[in-house]
Amino acid sequence: MTRAPQTLAVVDAGGATTSVSLLARVNGRWRLLGALAAAAGTPESVLLAVVAERARAADPDLAVRSELEGAALDRMPRLSAQSRPQGTLVVLAASRRAVGDLAAVAIRTGWHVVTASTETHDPREMTELALGREVGAVLIGAGDPAGPDERAALDDLAALGGAVARRRPELPVLLGGAIRGRRAWTAALGEDPPGDPSRIVHVAGVSGRRGGRDELRQALDGLLNDPADGRRAMRASAETLADLLDRRVELVEVGFNGGTRILAEPGASGSGPTSEAIVTAEGSLVPAEPDDEIVDGVLAWTTGSLDRHRMGDRLRELRRRPWVDAAGDGARLRVAAASAALARIAALSPELTARPAPDVTIVAGGAFAAAPVSATALAVADTIRRTGITQLAWDHARLLGPIGTIEDANERRSLLADLVRDALVPLGSIIVAGGLGTRRAGGRRARQPAGRLILERDGLTIRRDLAAGELAFIDLPPGTRAEARLEFPEVARFGRRTRHVAAPVTGGLAGLILDLRDVPLRLPERRDRRRTLLADWSALAWPGDDR
Repeated sequence: MTRAPQTLAVVDAGGATTSVSLLARVNGRWRLLGALAAAAGTPESVLLAVVAERARAADPDLAVRSELEGAALDRMPRLSAQSRPQGTLVVLAASRRAVGDLAAVAIRTGWHVVTASTETHDPREMTELALGREVGAVLIGAGDPAGPDERAALDDLAALGGAVARRRPELPVLLGGAIRGRRAWTAALGEDPPGDPSRIVHVAGVSGRRGGRDELRQALDGLLNDPADGRRAMRASAETLADLLDRRVELVEVGFNGGTRILAEPGASGSGPTSEAIVTAEGSLVPAEPDDEIVDGVLAWTTGSLDRHRMGDRLRELRRRPWVDAAGDGARLRVAAASAALARIAALSPELTARPAPDVTIVAGGAFAAAPVSATALAVADTIRRTGITQLAWDHARLLGPIGTIEDANERRSLLADLVRDALVPLGSIIVAGGLGTRRAGGRRARQPAGRLILERDGLTIRRDLAAGELAFIDLPPGTRAEARLEFPEVARFGRRTRHVAAPVTGGLAGLILDLRDVPLRLPERRDRRRTLLADWSALAWPGDDR
């Protein structure tokens, strides 16, 4: 009979960093002994040996029982996930409108999307794009039905697609809308086309049709399907956590090659948990080629004096060497880039923002490894904005991706049930209320508080007047439970329109965040005013900040 393993190594190999964790059975349940992250390419065995040595130093008896020796480490079972590098998808269409419709779907998958249309590119340019070595798939489409502005270009586009498919027999080609039925396609492809016939995928048109958009998204996701992809595996972990905790769970992740947003809900009436998710290359800390829009997005979250050109250089350097200069101003740059990435993810998933605030929000990804926890909490509060209360936690050891690769749902649930307290570091709770900025600017009413917070914990009662637009960090240690009551003299938005709210909150490393700013957040257009406002907020989140 094979003895059940007493130790387990968990590896999350990201695009910029590799994280290794060591798990062991202690008193009949799995516990996290330690974790370590280093630059991608560092041998996993080296990292695992360092973690094991630290565990031996901390508890020699436990190390002996867990067999944390060199030979045992080599034989230790491993649970691994990896971050899939960005694949490039070239979208070719017969009009700018059709390109926009197709790209809007493709950008919510893990593909790096490059677009061209017959209105903006000539056939030679489109052919060069499609034949690039970095291209992993080509999507060719038009309106469904094709518009008058597209019909003249359909045969040329279909012939171009057929020629590309024949020239690159290994390349998946997706045909949508009016392209798939054109004779020019079959004529260019030939009667005996090379390669696997299944690489030619027919999808419905997407213009104004949800069913078509869903079909195209599933087809694009299918081309990226990889059971070991940690970013996609997080969805299974989020669903398991929602079912295990019986809570609505949102997970937001920013990594080197992409980002994720998942909203999972526990099952009802015996059904399993459900989730909605997007995985997008636009959510990477720094996209492969940061254009002016990306640079401006990061500048919008910085308090420094960099101009666009210097910021572009800093971001390109961060992309090339993500581990360099990870402290001081480098950490601030990473948080600004992570905030911009979260903002891009939020912009691509408005249907998730429109849902009520989740009970638990989990932050994941290597982008936050060098940031103070309070700065991480503020980045989430700044970008994933909806009124209500949510408990904030951090997947500090990057366990959720590898655990999500476990196919058996019961086995995955059993492991997470043991590890949930070790895997998720509590950062605190975020209270967001809206609709408080409409009070008249003059007179006695303007001097009145916008409301009152009453916080009861451990037999103590804390009362605090609220001001419209206020942001505050209130000390609430990890493990502390409290009852928060908010009273407003006028109707406010708090998931619903109300004047009185009472809800439990939990503490964390960042405490309780009280956020009465605009929803959505509106920053001043003038750069100097925006920087001043961001600096005031940043001073609350960065320890020892003297800016």
